[in-house]
Amino acid sequence: MIRLFTAIAIPPEIGQGLLPRQHGIEGARWRPLEAFHITLRFVGDVQEPAADDLDEALAEISAPAFDLELARVGHFGEGADIHAVWAGVEDSAPLRRLQKAHESAARAAGLKPETRVYTPHVTLAYLKKPAVPEVGAWIQTHNLLRSPTFHVDRFGLYSSWQTSAGSVYRLEREYPLL
Repeated sequence: MIRLFTAIAIPPEIGQGLLPRQHGIEGARWRPLEAFHITLRFVGDVQEPAADDLDEALAEISAPAFDLELARVGHFGEGADIHAVWAGVEDSAPLRRLQKAHESAARAAGLKPETRVYTPHVTLAYLKKPAVPEVGAWIQTHNLLRSPTFHVDRFGLYSSWQTSAGSVYRLEREYPLL
């Protein structure tokens, strides 16, 4: 079994602008620069043959390169169940089309449909029972986040490995955009 997801890597120069925001929530597990990405499709644990089928389907995606911008911050979960804070992605029709192509590729590879609404974001920290006022103050302090525009000309298939320090991601294959 291998745990997979597809994503757009955040360029280091854009990620550097996120690092100064990583403070102010006690107990937060802040993500390192090399882990910053925008997930296109979470796959989860699959057998090698399904991973190969997904790789083949992803290689068939034909989409143009495009520009993106990060904007605002937010969180997943409510109250004591808040489990992550993130930087959002400005609405982008090319990104939505690419994400739908990834969903189609996953289905072509025999994977179950994703049921969650797609919310493009860059996870900045994982939280475990945070103080809600701290999270609210963090959101208020950083909600005007806006990154420079960056060019997206590829996406990747990543594996995820659990370590004592948290998840580590490895690029398994990269696919160019036109």
